[in-house]
Amino acid sequence: MTTAIGRAITAVSGVVLGKEEQIRLAVACLLARGHLLIEDLPGMGKTTLAHALARVFSLEYRRVQFTSDMLPADILGVSIFDPDSREFQLRPGPVFTQLLLADEINRATPKTQGALLEAMEERQVTLDGVSRPLPEPFYVIATQNPVTQAGTFPLPESQLDRFLMRISLGYPSAETEIALLSGSDRRQQALTMKPQLSTAELMQMMLLVEKIHASADLIDYVQRLLGYSRDGGLFVAGLSPRAGLGLLRAARAWALLAGRDYVTPEDVQVVLGPVTSHRLQGSAGGTTAASIQQLLEAVPVVRRS
Repeated sequence: MTTAIGRAITAVSGVVLGKEEQIRLAVACLLARGHLLIEDLPGMGKTTLAHALARVFSLEYRRVQFTSDMLPADILGVSIFDPDSREFQLRPGPVFTQLLLADEINRATPKTQGALLEAMEERQVTLDGVSRPLPEPFYVIATQNPVTQAGTFPLPESQLDRFLMRISLGYPSAETEIALLSGSDRRQQALTMKPQLSTAELMQMMLLVEKIHASADLIDYVQRLLGYSRDGGLFVAGLSPRAGLGLLRAARAWALLAGRDYVTPEDVQVVLGPVTSHRLQGSAGGTTAASIQQLLEAVPVVRRS
């Protein structure tokens, strides 16, 4: 089945050109049962990536364009009174899907942003006192414009923490951009992509992730990274235990993509940035990415005696 995952990644890479590492991270995030935040300028291919992932993994897909006048009911749904049955009937919102693209999430007000909190964490929605489970799997890909742009509402820490990873696609290379300009419309290509895995097969892969072995030494390495993030003076506040659990899940998923049934320190190092960059703030005035690199350099893979 890992071969099918490889075919899926190759298929998406044929539509979203020059971004294989980001695609692999997005797939690892899905396999780890997380949610993905993509922070980038408009027009970088974020929507195309989400649509292509939905196609190759046979997922029901919905896109919501977040705006400043959007209400929570526009996402969750609303109860409508049915005069025939004399009962309120739920009209489900777009959150009742398998892959939800929350486009430009930071253009909505904090109240509307918060409407996704329960759905992302508990995988259910409570309306009128009734909790309704969301489909399995449930994967949110949210895009975010840079906070320097007009009309944005920065996501609070509680909302950011619901995302397992944050990535950026960035500008393409010159060669990739020439291929984009010379080829057909990438969004149209995404619409015609063929599924590579069924939903049932994808769920099996998610179960396999949970069985990927992490040795005691590997877990000790992860804990020392967490501890140094709190005590090393690199960050305003260190990583939480929940961030540590997410880091380990992501590393297991990355190991599975590599065809292994065990986690290596390199797996942890690859996913550390995407899992922690939105949870950390550097304290020395430098970039968060530079501080995360310092964290990796400061913590040895093997505990010093």
